[in-house]
Amino acid sequence: MDAIDALLPQTQCRRCGYDGCRPYAEAIAADETDINRCPPGGPETVEALATLTGRAIKPIDPECGDASVAKVAFIREAECIGCTRCIQVCPTDAIAGAAKQMHTVIGADCTGCELCVPACPVDCIDMPESTAETGQPLWPPPRAIDAERATRARELFEARQARLNMTTTRRRRASRHDQTYDAREDAIATSPEKQSTIADAIARAKARRAARED
Repeated sequence: MDAIDALLPQTQCRRCGYDGCRPYAEAIAADETDINRCPPGGPETVEALATLTGRAIKPIDPECGDASVAKVAFIREAECIGCTRCIQVCPTDAIAGAAKQMHTVIGADCTGCELCVPACPVDCIDMPESTAETGQPLWPPPRAIDAERATRARELFEARQARLNMTTTRRRRASRHDQTYDAREDAIATSPEKQSTIADAIARAKARRAARED
C-alpha cells in the first residue's frame, strides 16, 4: 500500500472519490476501486499503478474529471472577506489568514487541489497554471525537487489530519464532561436526600412566615 501511495501525486484533491491519496491507495490495495481515478496523476500514474499491481491500463475515468496541468491557487487579496472557508478545506494548510483578515496562499505548499475554489463565497480564488518554481509540479515528478514537494504535501496533509483528529477528540472529551456534569447535577437535584433538604427548607420558611403573622 505504501508503494501505491508513493506513485500518487499527493494533491489530496478527492477527485478519486476518497478523502485523500492515502485512502485511495488503501482502496486500490484492497481491490475496492480501479487505478484510473487520479486525474492529476494522468496516464503516467495509471501506467505506473498498472505495472505495480498487474492490472490493465485504462483511460482516466471521466467521472473523476480530465487530466490537466498542475495548478496553484491564487487569492485576489483585495476581494477577500476573511471568511476562512478556504482555510478550512485546504488539505495541506497552504492558506494563511484569520477570521476577518486577508488570506494568502503559500504557493510552495499548494497542491492545486481546487477544493478552495467552490468554498469561496465571493469567488476571489483563481487557479493559474503552476510552474516548476511555484506550486505543485506536473506528475510524475521529472526532478528530485518535484518528488520532494510531493513528499512534503503528504507530510502536510498527515499533520493537518492529526491536528483535526486531536481537536475532535478534545471536543468530544469536553462534551462528555459537560454531559457527565449535567447528569450528575440532575441526579443530585432529584435524589431523596436533596428532595428532603428542599422539603425541610420549605418547612422552615413556612414556619418563619407563620410566626411573623402571629
